[in-house]
Amino acid sequence: MKLAILDRDGVINQDSAAFIKHPDEWIALPGSLEAIARLSRSGWRVVIASNQSGVARGLFSMDTLNGIHAKLRREVAHAGGAIDAIFVCPHGPDDGCACRKPNPGLFHDIGRRYDVDLQGVPAAGDSLRDLQAASAAGCTPWLVLTGNGMKTREKAGLPPGTRVVDDLSAAVDAWLSED
Repeated sequence: MKLAILDRDGVINQDSAAFIKHPDEWIALPGSLEAIARLSRSGWRVVIASNQSGVARGLFSMDTLNGIHAKLRREVAHAGGAIDAIFVCPHGPDDGCACRKPNPGLFHDIGRRYDVDLQGVPAAGDSLRDLQAASAAGCTPWLVLTGNGMKTREKAGLPPGTRVVDDLSAAVDAWLSED
C-alpha cells in the first residue's frame, strides 16, 4: 500500500494566524486538490495529520471542525480524489499530549490504523513541527514552501533527509515518479 501523510493548513489550504474557524474560511491552495486526486487515482491512500489547537482554545467546536473537514472532502472528491482519514490533535500547546506535533503520536496512530511501517512514507508539511513529527515516526519529511514553508526553510534544524519542494503538487509529482 502506498501512503502519503499531509499536514492541512498551509499545505492543502490557505493558513491563517487567526486559525481556520469556519468552513467558509477553508480555501484550497492552487493545485492542492488536483494533486491529492492524482495520488488517489494512482492507488495511494491520503491521510491528513493536523494540529487543531483552536478546539482547546475554544475558537471552534469539534462539530465545526468536522464541517471544515466535510468541505475539504467534498472539494477533493469534486477534483476526483479522496481523503482516506483525518487525524487531528485537538489539544493546546501546553496540554502535554503525545499527539501534538512535533510529537509523533498522530503518525504512530496512522501506522497502527493502517498496519504499516512508516519508514520512508512521505509526509508533507509547512512547519518545522510537521517535519520533526514525521521524522520521529520514520517518515520522509517533505517541506512545501506554501503556508509557513518559506519561513521554515530559513530556520536551522530541518530534520536530516528533508526534501524541499515548491508546493504539494511538486511533492506529488516526485512521489509518483518514484512509484
